[in-house]
Amino acid sequence: MLITNIKALVGVHSKEKLFLRGSELNQLPILENAWLLLEDGLIKDFGLMSDLNTQYSNLNTFDATGKFVFPSWCDSHTHIVFAAPREEEFALKIAGKTYEEIAAAGGGILNSANKLQKATADELFESASIRLKDMIKQGTGALEIKSGYGLTVESELKMLRVIKRLKAAFPIPIKTTLLAAHAYPTEFKNNHQGYIDLIINELLPKVAEQGLADYIDVFCEKGFFSNEETAQILTAASNYGLKPKIHANQLSSSGAVQTGISHQAVSVDHLEETDDEVLRALSNSNTIATLLPSCSFYINIPFANAKGLIENNAIVALASDYNPGSTPSGNMNFVVSLGCIKLKMTPEQTINAATLNGAAAMELSNEVGSIAIGKTANLFITRPMTSLAYLPYSFAQSQIETVILNGEIYHG
Repeated sequence: MLITNIKALVGVHSKEKLFLRGSELNQLPILENAWLLLEDGLIKDFGLMSDLNTQYSNLNTFDATGKFVFPSWCDSHTHIVFAAPREEEFALKIAGKTYEEIAAAGGGILNSANKLQKATADELFESASIRLKDMIKQGTGALEIKSGYGLTVESELKMLRVIKRLKAAFPIPIKTTLLAAHAYPTEFKNNHQGYIDLIINELLPKVAEQGLADYIDVFCEKGFFSNEETAQILTAASNYGLKPKIHANQLSSSGAVQTGISHQAVSVDHLEETDDEVLRALSNSNTIATLLPSCSFYINIPFANAKGLIENNAIVALASDYNPGSTPSGNMNFVVSLGCIKLKMTPEQTINAATLNGAAAMELSNEVGSIAIGKTANLFITRPMTSLAYLPYSFAQSQIETVILNGEIYHG
């Protein structure tokens, strides 16, 4: 496929650039009045219309006059395999109940776990497939999916096998994260070590033997898993080759970020509570700070200090956190808008954070996340737009007109 008359080809980073740190996020290379050649599912070539070689004149051509071409969004933090939504908790939030209060009353993660344990694998696959199709149509072209609503060996494995089915059924790269340490099941409420032993001695060996996960995650937070408990799980998982991607500093500054960094975490995610110690810890660190602004928006907690992280030379990514309780949306366009509106990032910074750095947070930036020769041709074409900033500016209206995956138009 040859895409011609592109108003702006966005994210034309060199293939060697695998992530953007600090002030580098300000640089979003754009090629105006451009063409883009896709072949065998990859980006074959691109350039200015004035330099278009006549040898391409007989190819299948897509006219993108007035339109922008972006690399697909790379959503590195989601929980899209779940049995049922939790709209019954929505009214409680409106009435002023906090996330912790709802969880303490039997809502939250334990509510989802109870429903998931009763659901069949086929039911989970079908409902997750509907969500994933919507996300793809909204521009997502690479994805991470976590377990964590099983909270038993059997149900966690069921979730991971559903994710494996999604990998086989959908035309985008999907990474899998084991998040059995999402909450303590009721029967282990007063026996934390018993549940940790279950994860380490029973679940991890089976996950490794069956090749069901790429990463390990722990909800490191007051009332959930302590720093010491988190470190114990991460150390055990490292023996099976599972790298950490942990929930950190969502509700408090508890040292979770530092725990993640000390275990060479690929990313530490949330960071709504971002103090000076966190900024120092992530300064020049290769651990990626993945921010989830739609979670802050939905449950009315502080937004992460993106500007402080960028000023301290951190690697910042944006992701959706799509889940049934605190972020019932996987729309990365809205995440990018919130990055501008609430995190005070520039359009260039948010787009880089949601593409190349999002890919880096899944260790996929050698394949996706930017427009570079040899990368997978996962991208989207907008409606005609006046400028780059129009996409995050028009936060309630999709500007995506055409989605291309592996070099072909995706029809869903």
